[in-house]
Amino acid sequence: MPAEATAARVSPDRRIRMIRTVALLVGVIVPSLVLRELIEARFGRGPLADLSAVAVPMAATAWLAPYASYRRRDALLWLVGPGIYVFTVIAWRVALAPYRDWRPRPEEKPRLRWSRDPEHAGTWLLTDPDGDAGHTPSR
Repeated sequence: MPAEATAARVSPDRRIRMIRTVALLVGVIVPSLVLRELIEARFGRGPLADLSAVAVPMAATAWLAPYASYRRRDALLWLVGPGIYVFTVIAWRVALAPYRDWRPRPEEKPRLRWSRDPEHAGTWLLTDPDGDAGHTPSR
C-alpha cells in the first residue's frame, strides 16, 4: 500500500491529537532530563540524580491522571519502569479532552454524557469539570 494512501486515511483530528500527545511527552520528558543534568552536575551521579529524572514526569502524571480515568497513585509507576507507558496513554487521552473515546469508570458516569456532536460521534463528553478530579475550576 503506498504511503500516500495511508496518510490520506488518517483524519485531521487524529493528526492534531498525535501532535498534542507528542507535545505533552516532549514538554514533560525534556525538562526532566535537563533537571537530571543540573542535579548531576551539582551533586554527581547517584540516587538523587536518578530521582530528579522522574520527579517532573511523576508530578505531571499525578496532575493529569484524573482527567484520563487513571488514579493519581499511578504516577508511582515511574519508579519501577512502566511510567512512560502510562503517561503516554494519559497524554493520548488528555489530547482529546473534553471528549473521551474510552469507557468511563463507574464513578465517572454521572459526570459524562454521550456526545451528540457529529464531529465527535462515538465519544463521551465531560459535562462537569469539577467532579472528583480534585482540581480547582478555571472560572
